Amino acid sequence: MRGGSGDAGRDRSYRVPQLRSRVPPAAQPPVGQLPLAGSRLCLYEDGTELTESYFRALPPQTELVLLGPGESWRGCASDIERLLAAFCSQQGAVVEAARRMLTDERAPHRQKLLADLIHNLSENILAEDKEDDKKWFEGLESRFKNKSSYLRHSCESRMRGYMREGPFDRDDCPCKHSINPYSNRESRILFSTWNLDHIIEKKRAVVPELAEAVKTRDGREVNWEYFYQLLFTLDNLKLVHIACHKKTNHNLSCDKTRIYRKRKETHEIS
Repeated sequence: MRGGSGDAGRDRSYRVPQLRSRVPPAAQPPVGQLPLAGSRLCLYEDGTELTESYFRALPPQTELVLLGPGESWRGCASDIERLLAAFCSQQGAVVEAARRMLTDERAPHRQKLLADLIHNLSENILAEDKEDDKKWFEGLESRFKNKSSYLRHSCESRMRGYMREGPFDRDDCPCKHSINPYSNRESRILFSTWNLDHIIEKKRAVVPELAEAVKTRDGREVNWEYFYQLLFTLDNLKLVHIACHKKTNHNLSCDKTRIYRKRKETHEIS
């Protein structure tokens, strides 16, 4: 699909050694001619289409893409799109290829990328029962027969899409952390390191405010539903990666207008 422009001296504008085309082989002419009317060359890096004068000015070994009529190339983004498409259509083959590459890879950064790729593509989120994903249950008590029963036990809630939520003072996670404990055994173990962080802090704000409300209610009815939401629901809780969990004072307080609520009137039946 791409190749170096080469350094062919004066004839460089007509000779492009080892250029692999996106045009079908049957339609390709001899080297030195562009195939089919409407074919064109562009830079691999960003998809810039080449004119003859621009081509003459290219440095040696510039990577090019040869496009047939109706084809387009958007630079490196096109390679990413093709890679993602392969993930969806040939996931098993991609995982096996990545494992073979990881065996021979020595560069630490490339090793990490390959390991992360294998980990993410090896997810088995849809499997629920122990028989369908035995590796996920390794190290757990035998009484747990499905993922939901274990996760209900460990976090007292059943959610299929645990995703990044980030620090209390951000709408999302700046580091793009994400977790789904249903996916594989490693994610299930890592999930225990994530924290549920109260936006309005439980110890510094909610509990003291509740205690004060009970102490000074003077016949008024404490709005227990409001305090329940602050303490136990996602209205005031964020699932956050341990690295993004800020331990500083949030400097947030309860809504003073919601501390008490009107008592429900009761009528005697005569």
